[in-house]
Amino acid sequence: MDLSEYRKRIDGIDRQLVALFSERMEIAKGIAEYKKENGLPVLDASRERAKLAEIAKMSAPEMRSYTGVLFSQIMELSKAYQEGVLHPDCELKREILTAIDRTERLFPEYAPVACQGVEGAYSQQACDKLFKTPEIMYCKTWESVFAAVESGMCRFGVLPIENSTAGSVNKIYDLMTAHNFYIVRSTRLRICHSLLAPEGVKIGDIKEIYSHEQALSQCAGFIKSLGGVKVHVCENTAMAAKAVAESGRRDAAALSAHSCAELYNLHELQASVQDSGSNYTRFICISKKLEIYPGADKTSIMAVTANKPGALYKVLSRFFALGINLIKLESRPIPDRDFEWMFYFDLDTQVYSDQFVRLVCELDGLCERFKYLGSYSEII
Repeated sequence: MDLSEYRKRIDGIDRQLVALFSERMEIAKGIAEYKKENGLPVLDASRERAKLAEIAKMSAPEMRSYTGVLFSQIMELSKAYQEGVLHPDCELKREILTAIDRTERLFPEYAPVACQGVEGAYSQQACDKLFKTPEIMYCKTWESVFAAVESGMCRFGVLPIENSTAGSVNKIYDLMTAHNFYIVRSTRLRICHSLLAPEGVKIGDIKEIYSHEQALSQCAGFIKSLGGVKVHVCENTAMAAKAVAESGRRDAAALSAHSCAELYNLHELQASVQDSGSNYTRFICISKKLEIYPGADKTSIMAVTANKPGALYKVLSRFFALGINLIKLESRPIPDRDFEWMFYFDLDTQVYSDQFVRLVCELDGLCERFKYLGSYSEII
């Protein structure tokens, strides 16, 4: 046979597969209705194991791995379809739809906002991108930002979540598990670190450098080139600049934003000392109340899956089955639980789509723990 003949045979088999798949899903729908009437769960683990074992026996040895993947995916699609029959609605869906209906049409220009650091911090610069005239309350720590929002002291909080060079801000992910909040917007800020010191100090005089741990990581190459300087970790790059200015020392410098030079009466010894010229930090804006503004096309969720093979795959397969693009997957160890992990997902999906609504209803029952963090748009 030539290639065209092979393709004709494939096309004929595909038509049969589509018809048989549709027939199988109709039967699955009937099973779901039976389970609904009799109060039975969608998942029958023993039946699923037995079925996959039976399929493995029917398959030729060289085909077993392929048929195993194929039928595992078919079963996931079948369960997703049955979940839609059993639970066409869920509490989270109602909360999301209510938030869409009640949220203002325009993102507020003015609001009390909590930021970590002092004047000149990158969080403050991100805040200025997100709001036209924010009333900023500076907090000493990131946990204080979460607490200010959670207590209602500030309507919003702005926090860094990842950097293009240094990666995720792990402390923020850890704090996410301990606080109740929603992400309502995000933005990306280009980060340029400058070496700042008191007037008259030269680079050769510098023995110690102060900055935030992320900034120190982003400027590791430059620091190494200075030859054995001692580094000190500060809560914030602007706080580092302020500390150097107040110390009066002639052998200390800060890695901070250029704007901090004027703010704290320092001299810029060298500009843009970060290792990568394309250095961006992503900031999230959080709120105590679920607010979903028009144009929301990103969603963040956190989930804990069962500690057994295939548990994460079953979650990921739902994204694939519903055609939802996963743009970030981050894992963090769960405190006080050995070798168990929490997963953070960023999804590229319109909050108004049917696929998104189905997903959030299904994941709540699929995961040991599931937390919806909000749907939002990103300001460039």
